[in-house]
Amino acid sequence: MSSQHQTQFALSGDIFSYSVRVYYQDTDTGGVVYHATYLNFMERARYEWLREMGFAVNTLIQDHKIIFMVRSLNIEYFKPALLDDLLHVTVQVTEIGRSRITLFQQVLRDQVMLVSAIIHVVCVGVDSLKPVSVPMPLRQKIEK
Repeated sequence: MSSQHQTQFALSGDIFSYSVRVYYQDTDTGGVVYHATYLNFMERARYEWLREMGFAVNTLIQDHKIIFMVRSLNIEYFKPALLDDLLHVTVQVTEIGRSRITLFQQVLRDQVMLVSAIIHVVCVGVDSLKPVSVPMPLRQKIEK
């Protein structure tokens, strides 16, 4: 893992926040975070969000026989992050269906939005890679 992190729930609402420091390897030669690196930051935040709820990825694979795959995403870039910035990457569920979860994610620096994305993930069986229902224990935790 290239970035230090610290997980915490935001004080208001059901917004999960993951902290990440920008390292040289995350940037281009000008010290600006490369556009695809934000997707890595968001993936890490989703991973830690699941872990914080008690559903580490390996638990989902071993116990529930499922994984989540990104079906689609819409990302917007507003301001650049720079070398050594401390960023906060948020995860917020906006909708949950039978097998799909829609998430709103932001990358913030000092409460200023740099990037936002709407990401649709689909719950699939590890063997078939076909859509299956979100496990009830996870669904209940999300809907709580």
